[in-house]
Amino acid sequence: MRSYQKSLSRRYNMLRDLIATDVEAIWEINKEALGHAFSSEETASQLARLSKDPHHFLLGYEDDASHELFGYVHAEVYERLYSNAGFNILALAVLPQRQGMGIGKTLLEGLEQETKRRGYEFIRLNSADHRLGAHAFYEKVGYTCDKMQKRFIKLAKGEELLAALPELTIE
Repeated sequence: MRSYQKSLSRRYNMLRDLIATDVEAIWEINKEALGHAFSSEETASQLARLSKDPHHFLLGYEDDASHELFGYVHAEVYERLYSNAGFNILALAVLPQRQGMGIGKTLLEGLEQETKRRGYEFIRLNSADHRLGAHAFYEKVGYTCDKMQKRFIKLAKGEELLAALPELTIE
């Protein structure tokens, strides 16, 4: 358990590192909250690999009574030749039936504590333009939208984009 969790209030006692036994819960959260169709086997493989990588930070929110995982944040070290290090949020996901209860905010506060502990300067994230509710949430918890972007992607195997990444939708 990370030392910063010990110095925070009771709700932070619900924060913990993600572990191998969380795979099914993570898979369910990804499916319900993010709409991702990544298999539980692939999720297990990614969790095993990424949890050993110090450039990835994986933090879960567990209910202290039921010990059920309600959400998680996944961030990666973001470094460039022209700025100091920070974190890039790759996923912030909370079960839909648990949203609006402060879980996402608590996860971000845990990430902010880790950012300070590591001496990083910022946390950044990208959010699809149609996710207006997410944008309002990020602004409410102190994040600022500093630019609009388009994402460009080229698949290494030459597959069709929608077949390879079924979670993408074109609206």
